[in-house]
Amino acid sequence: MTAGVESLCHPLLAGAAHGFLGRFCAVSTGDLAGLNVSYSEDDPALTAQNRARAVAAVLPGATLQTCYQIHSAEAVTVTEPWPDSRRPHADALVTAHTGLLLGILTADCAPVLFHDAAAGVIGAAHAGWKGALGGVTDATIAAMEALGARRQDMAAVVGPCIARQSYEVDSAFEARFLEQSGENERFFRPGREGHGWFDLEGYVASRLHGAGVGKVGMLGEDTYAQEARFYSFRRATHRGEAAYGRQISLIGLRAH
Repeated sequence: MTAGVESLCHPLLAGAAHGFLGRFCAVSTGDLAGLNVSYSEDDPALTAQNRARAVAAVLPGATLQTCYQIHSAEAVTVTEPWPDSRRPHADALVTAHTGLLLGILTADCAPVLFHDAAAGVIGAAHAGWKGALGGVTDATIAAMEALGARRQDMAAVVGPCIARQSYEVDSAFEARFLEQSGENERFFRPGREGHGWFDLEGYVASRLHGAGVGKVGMLGEDTYAQEARFYSFRRATHRGEAAYGRQISLIGLRAH
């Protein structure tokens, strides 16, 4: 815990300021109780307070940069801060600048944080099933390489997301992945007729390994099963709740 906010870290990213944040210790209430960082469902003043707490917990004084996430494979390079009202439509951010804190919002999708310590380049990606299948992590890697990073020198960590035991999908969903590669069958476990259980975290990690990322880590935290710690779109949907909230994953370069 830092500044009262739970910030999960991974040793592979130790060279960068980072954290996969949950919902503990913040100001939103009701179904959104906790550190909700989405403006779409909450009082903007509360969301702003939560975002400020998140920044203070990971890299105090940094400027938070997020994108308007659209489940795409688009990666954007951040060279200077933009106002939240003008954030680009994309699902990944990269930068080589200090003082910027890259943020990805999730509520079951997989956040992925990247760091090339040798080149001083970082990235953050939102990998829902659609973006993961479409190659959002590959786009992030390519954008980092354009800034001088090398994939063999990168570390990437998959953060809290919905786990296979909580992620039932239908046969049409599975077919999309099998069309890409028959080897993707290993990420599905058979379920009731016409359905299976999908390992999003494992699939994303496999894409990272396959792309040649030097070191790949996984936190192994299930957002659906841990109501007290994480927001979950699927859990809220199953319960018929009107709002579901978002947590944030952050990475930034410290000034030397």
